[in-house]
Amino acid sequence: MSLLARYQQPDASGRIQHVTPESAGWRYVGFDAYQLKKGQTLTLESGDKELCLVLVAGLASVKTLHAEFPGIGKRMSPFERTPPYSVYVPHSDKVEIYADSDLELAVCNAPGSGKLPARLIAPADVGVEQRGKGRNKRLVHNILPDDKPADSLLVVEVYTNEGDTSSYPSHKHDQENSDTETYLEETYYHRFNPEQGFAMQRVYTDDRSLDECMAAYNRDVVTVPRGYHPVATIAGYDNYYLNVMAGPVRLWKFSWEQDHAWVNSDDYPRK
Repeated sequence: MSLLARYQQPDASGRIQHVTPESAGWRYVGFDAYQLKKGQTLTLESGDKELCLVLVAGLASVKTLHAEFPGIGKRMSPFERTPPYSVYVPHSDKVEIYADSDLELAVCNAPGSGKLPARLIAPADVGVEQRGKGRNKRLVHNILPDDKPADSLLVVEVYTNEGDTSSYPSHKHDQENSDTETYLEETYYHRFNPEQGFAMQRVYTDDRSLDECMAAYNRDVVTVPRGYHPVATIAGYDNYYLNVMAGPVRLWKFSWEQDHAWVNSDDYPRK
């Protein structure tokens, strides 16, 4: 089974990506992306899932069964590098998204069973941090981290400049009932500036029973069922990706690949 889902031209609903637990061969994470035209409406039912709607680019008005969020959105490109507007939608709900402008929308989903209300996640609610050093720097937007309420979902944006690496040093979160890791499936929705760019992403395990390296292009999705999953950008192209994670325990706990953990130390960058 391929770990790379290529961008597809928008269907009648505007959908360009559709990753389900069945298509990915796992249990928790689902991901869809849409390109909606101004004035287009999209209606979704959450069923037994919770949703996090991320306005990757553009403006929208969002209405659920019990809440309305009119006129949200600000950035018209993810490469403005400002935190997005997002909407959390609980299970057993119905949501209508009206595109107030051309809209790039990500729909993240995972099992939901709690009693949380629908809520707006405004840019001021998003934690912003710089991570790394040397050629391993990245800007992180924590949209739905594990210290914010949700049943299963973890959602984050990451920006990596041309020629740099991220999701590095190589780390993994694929062990259940472990003191050092939590089991979290993960998707990467990639965007590039300029749009013809690409990045290299490798997904691999210690025993190399899984070892795939792929070129992700604009609006492609990489699925990470287990193992390490670093990203390396190519000169000339800045990279954005939206991560969705979920598993049986809603906690981001990971371990480094020991061969490369030194990149976190004072020995890097080499003087």
